[in-house]
Amino acid sequence: MTSNTILMDQSAINRSLSRIAHEILERNKGTDHLAFIGIRSRGIPLAYRLAQKIFQIEGQEIPVGELDITSYRDDLGEYAAHAEFPANKLPFDVTGKKIILVDDVLFTGRTIRAALDAIIDHGRPKNIQLAVLVDRGHRELPIKADFVGKSIPTSHLEGIHVCLTETDKIDEVVLIRAENSKQ
Repeated sequence: MTSNTILMDQSAINRSLSRIAHEILERNKGTDHLAFIGIRSRGIPLAYRLAQKIFQIEGQEIPVGELDITSYRDDLGEYAAHAEFPANKLPFDVTGKKIILVDDVLFTGRTIRAALDAIIDHGRPKNIQLAVLVDRGHRELPIKADFVGKSIPTSHLEGIHVCLTETDKIDEVVLIRAENSKQ
């Protein structure tokens, strides 16, 4: 049995993304050489939303790329050698760019490690910064987000599910608790 709690609604997600956009501009002193790369699947719409917010603030378009890290994962084993993975869509050269890597939830850090490997395979950026909507803790690797919408400490029995209108027809962040059946 599980129970769900909505932690962020559409307004809270929008406010978090607005704040993150302002923080990105402040830290990078504007938009020069900025580019967003969203991690499939929900990092991609978040990257496009952040780029749109920056356009509304600065009037500058920021390029957005799409990254599928499946082939870079360290938990695929034999499967990776024979599987076909979706192509990455990076409509710009990453070399010399300030890359803002975007994902929905930061958990163990393994997805981000795989994304870093994938980006480096495409060139040498000036730097890579990480923006996440939710940081839920439990890192297995020394990875920390530069920009966080909301920190939500969780137990290992809990999960975080981000729903976005582009993929789920609703904007919300849900905490999923596995109910202990032995009471």
